[in-house]
Amino acid sequence: MPQPTPFTKVLIANRGEIALRVMRSCHALGYCTVAVYSEVDAQAAHALAADEAVCIGAAAPADSYLNIAAIIAAAQRTGADAVHPGYGFLAERADFAQACQDAGLVFIGPSPQAIAAMGDKARAKALMAQAGVPTIPGYQGEDQAPARLAAEAARIGWPVMIKACAGGGGRGMRLVAAAADFADALASAQREAQAAFGDATVLLERAVLRPRHIEVQVFADRHCHAVHLGERDCSVQRRHQKLIEESPSPAVSAELRARMGAVAVQAALAISYEGAGTLEFLLDAAGDFWFMEMNTRLQVEHAVTEAITGLDLVAWQLQVAAGAPLPLAQGEIRFTGHAIEVRLCAEDPAQGFLPQSGPVHAWVMPEGQLNDGLRTDHALRPGDSVPPHYDSMIAKLVAHGADRPQALRRLARALDGAVALGLPTNQDLLAACLADPVFAAGGATTAFIAEQQARLLAAPDGAAVARAGAVAVALGLLAGRDAALGPSAGAPPHGWPRLQRLRVNGTALAGQALWQGTQTVQATLAGLAVVVQRIAHQGGRARLLVDGVACDVAWAGHGTQRWLRLQGRNWWVRDDGLAAAAATGAADGSDGRLRASMSGRVAALPVAVGERVAAGQALLVLEAMKMEHVHAAPHAGTVTALRVAIGDQVAGGRVLVEITADPA
Repeated sequence: MPQPTPFTKVLIANRGEIALRVMRSCHALGYCTVAVYSEVDAQAAHALAADEAVCIGAAAPADSYLNIAAIIAAAQRTGADAVHPGYGFLAERADFAQACQDAGLVFIGPSPQAIAAMGDKARAKALMAQAGVPTIPGYQGEDQAPARLAAEAARIGWPVMIKACAGGGGRGMRLVAAAADFADALASAQREAQAAFGDATVLLERAVLRPRHIEVQVFADRHCHAVHLGERDCSVQRRHQKLIEESPSPAVSAELRARMGAVAVQAALAISYEGAGTLEFLLDAAGDFWFMEMNTRLQVEHAVTEAITGLDLVAWQLQVAAGAPLPLAQGEIRFTGHAIEVRLCAEDPAQGFLPQSGPVHAWVMPEGQLNDGLRTDHALRPGDSVPPHYDSMIAKLVAHGADRPQALRRLARALDGAVALGLPTNQDLLAACLADPVFAAGGATTAFIAEQQARLLAAPDGAAVARAGAVAVALGLLAGRDAALGPSAGAPPHGWPRLQRLRVNGTALAGQALWQGTQTVQATLAGLAVVVQRIAHQGGRARLLVDGVACDVAWAGHGTQRWLRLQGRNWWVRDDGLAAAAATGAADGSDGRLRASMSGRVAALPVAVGERVAAGQALLVLEAMKMEHVHAAPHAGTVTALRVAIGDQVAGGRVLVEITADPA
């Protein structure tokens, strides 16, 4: 008879929104909580929300959360008798689960043996094949010599997918279309896998083009019970990382759901699994599906499953870890309505989804816990900074409805009302995805963003750009006038009309601003006159009349920059008149100095001083926010200086490489 393993205090070995999410369920069930944090997270929301918190490192903040000895010591120091790993960091490390057990701590997750079995993708594929689970043809051998891998890729046939054996999340994964591209893609995948998981081993698979990415949530207990909680469609991705998830999948029928669920339960039982897990599959247009991997932890997107089942999956984890049987049998689980989730990330879609870090000057998320059909999970506050050390996701917005159209409408409206100003995000891209006819019809595959990119990233028209610039000018002038003259003064400030030189989302605009009354400014930019009248204004929000249409705008300013959330789009506006004096060099490298696009670590430097390079040739690879980012030559020329070395930590904007251009 399985023995119970009761506990009273839970240490959460993670940070950010997932740490807060776990704490909510722990506190609701009466468990005390302990947070761990790196020094840069000392004032972070998760560190302040726990009953107790312990600093576990500082030198390399991302590595702090990977310090097993420090986390075990924090548990022992505070009297915690259980550890919840969250997701990411150590959540799928068998040695961490084993260390917890060796220290007498209850690990809220599967056994070290189950994690090890599924943590190595090659071994996992072999085990699943033995259990009768369909798997994709490929190579998962021990011989990792580049020549052997290249030969196996040719045998499998192009295109081929390279995957890191030790982890997931799209890291260490590359799609290779032809033999000529294989060597570089392999080296990059191995570097990224080594940096992310400490293991450069890869496997190869036949690439399934334009599939659906379907995952099935499973739960099992130590009493040999296992159930599935339906599927999630995670097909909308970039860099092989998910952006939008929904349940149920528009592509999965009741009959297919039952088949996939039965296979997932069979897989869990085959490895004596315990706790929450996710089986990930590729589904083709014919309805055939293949096992990809098993995530032996709670998923980022677990909230959509909670929405359609009405269950608290973290509470289930806590109960199972304490030795209780599953709360429900398969026949007792009910699925109601439809749920969709988007991941709001600090990244620039127009620059290849380049991760961003820096201060958040305005931050307002729609609040709720699905009682009104909406749930938002996040851990930021206005004035917080997004650090460069961790994943780029900064919030999850989830909507639930009676059906898919209602869930989609609710999510689109909630996303429109979210305010995240101060650095680039993917908010506008997510809104474009939700509004896209292919996605709205339920037809998105893993190729969706690549195929619809031109439409999803379409630039706003000139009138919208000028209107945003006019609103930014009016808000800045009206706010400044209030501070200088008081709200009742009727005369315009000194020096009117004012000439304006702006850059709005990268577009240069020139014109002038005219005072038209106590609360009204007319800005004429690029030949378009826009009248802006303030109706109400409090802090970073205003109600404006823009050319006769009343609308809300959120805004923030810092130095020469202003950011707006206006009429369904984010805008950044720079005062070029002020910015010109502060310019320090060409950001695009056209001056011969290649600069870091963000803070990060130099992972590769494949050129030498004196080497001739072509335009677009890779000069340096920067590893930041768990991904590799290639920095290429802006023009042909000769490398005259290397200002960094492999392993160096660099700040965004730092000069990395200098090139002398070829003579014209």
